[in-house]
Amino acid sequence: MATSKVKQVLGNLNEESFVSLLTKIIGESKFLQNNPPELIPEEDRVVKHVLDCLLPYSTATGAGPLVVNHVTYFPGRGNLIVEYPGTEPGKILSFVGMHMDVVTANPNDWDFDPFSLSIEGEKLRGRGTTDCLGHVVLVTELMRRLAETKPKLKSTVVAVFIANEENSAITGVGVDALVKDGLLDKLKGGPLFWIDTADKQPCIGTGGMIPWKLHVTGKLFHSGLAHKAINALELGMEALKEIQLRFYKDFPPHPKEQVYGFATPSTMKPTQWSYPGGGINQIPGECTIAGDVRLIILSDVKDVMEKLQEYVDDINENLDKLDTRGPVSKYILHDENLRGSLTLTFDEAMSGVACDLDSRGFHVLCKATEEAVGHVKPYSITGSLPLIRELQEEGFDVQTAGYGLMATYHAKNEYCLLSDMCQGYQVFTSIISQLEE
Repeated sequence: MATSKVKQVLGNLNEESFVSLLTKIIGESKFLQNNPPELIPEEDRVVKHVLDCLLPYSTATGAGPLVVNHVTYFPGRGNLIVEYPGTEPGKILSFVGMHMDVVTANPNDWDFDPFSLSIEGEKLRGRGTTDCLGHVVLVTELMRRLAETKPKLKSTVVAVFIANEENSAITGVGVDALVKDGLLDKLKGGPLFWIDTADKQPCIGTGGMIPWKLHVTGKLFHSGLAHKAINALELGMEALKEIQLRFYKDFPPHPKEQVYGFATPSTMKPTQWSYPGGGINQIPGECTIAGDVRLIILSDVKDVMEKLQEYVDDINENLDKLDTRGPVSKYILHDENLRGSLTLTFDEAMSGVACDLDSRGFHVLCKATEEAVGHVKPYSITGSLPLIRELQEEGFDVQTAGYGLMATYHAKNEYCLLSDMCQGYQVFTSIISQLEE
C-alpha cells in the first residue's frame, strides 16, 4: 500500500475511544502498584481490558486478523503480544515496553484521586496516565484501528504489552522472560520502538540503575545514656554522606553528557529509610538506608558497584575517622570491644543504553516526530529502561519515545495531555507508513 494511503486509512486517534479505555484502565491502577513485598501488581487486570478491545478482531474468535498471545509466568501477571500480519515474510516493526504496572501513589498527597481518571480541560489525570498506562491504551487503539481498517501492509506490526517494569526485585515475570523464551526473536528483523519515555521526542540515551541497600548496625541503648550507645541513625547519615562525597569525586560530570543531551550527570542518593521501631527514648541499634545510582551510559555499572563496595569497606575499617554528631556520639565502644558496621547489598542492576543514531529506525522516528510534533530534538535521561541494552546487544534496533509528560513522571498529581497522545498516534502511523517504502 502507498505510504500516503496508509496514513489516510489509519487516520487520527479516536479520542472518545481512547478516553473510554483509559478510564477503565486507570480505574485498576490501585491494584497495579509495584513495590514488593507489600504491593504486587496484578497486570492481568489491564490485559482483560485490552483483550476486550482486541479479541473481537483476533484469529482466536475467527474474525482475524490479529494474532494475540497472552503469556503468563506468574498468576495474574501476564504479558500480551499482539501481531498484525504483513505480506512480506521477515519484514517487521514493533512497539514494545508499554508496561501495565505503576509506581505507588498515596491519595493523601494528591489533589485528586490517583486511582480513577479525572479530566481537567486537556489534562487526563491519574496514576499511570504518563507512565505508562496511557501508552498501553494508545498502542491498543493503534492495533484496533489496524484490525478495523485492514490495510495491506508489507510489514508485520507487533505490539508487546509487558508486566513488571517498575521494580527489579522480582524477575522472570515480564520482558526478561519473554526474551529468555525467544518470544521476541523475530522482532530483530526491523526497528523496535520502546514506548516508555516522555515529552514526544526521541530519547537517544538512558541511564543505568543500581539499587542499593546499606544496613547499619550499632548498639541500642537508652537515649539518656548516649555515651553507651552506637547510634545507627547517626552512623548511617555520616557514612552515607562520605559515600556520596567519594562517588561524586570519582564519577564527575562527563564532557559527552551534553552531546547526548543528558539533563543530569550520574547521581547516587537515598530514597528510603527504615528501622525496626522503638520508643522515642531509645537510640536505635540498626537501620537500613536504600536508594539507587542513576548512571549515564558513559560509565560502567560493574565499576561503580565495585567502587561503592570499596567505600563501605574503607569506612568500616576506619570508623574512628568518620565524622560524629556531638561530644558523646561515637561508632566504637572501646571498653566493650564493640564496633558499628555497614553492610552494602545490591538488587539487580541495569545498564544504560545509547540508541543507534545511524539506524533506519532512528531516522524514521525523527521524521515521524517532525511531521507530527513540528520539530525534532532528541534527548537523553538518567531514568532506566530494563533490558534495552540487552535487547540492543542481541541485535535489536531499539529506539525509544513516549507521549506523556516528564514533569509528572513518578510524581504526585500525574497527568498527560490528550493532544500529546493524539500526536503520538500520528507518529506511530507515520512510522508504519515510512517503513512501507
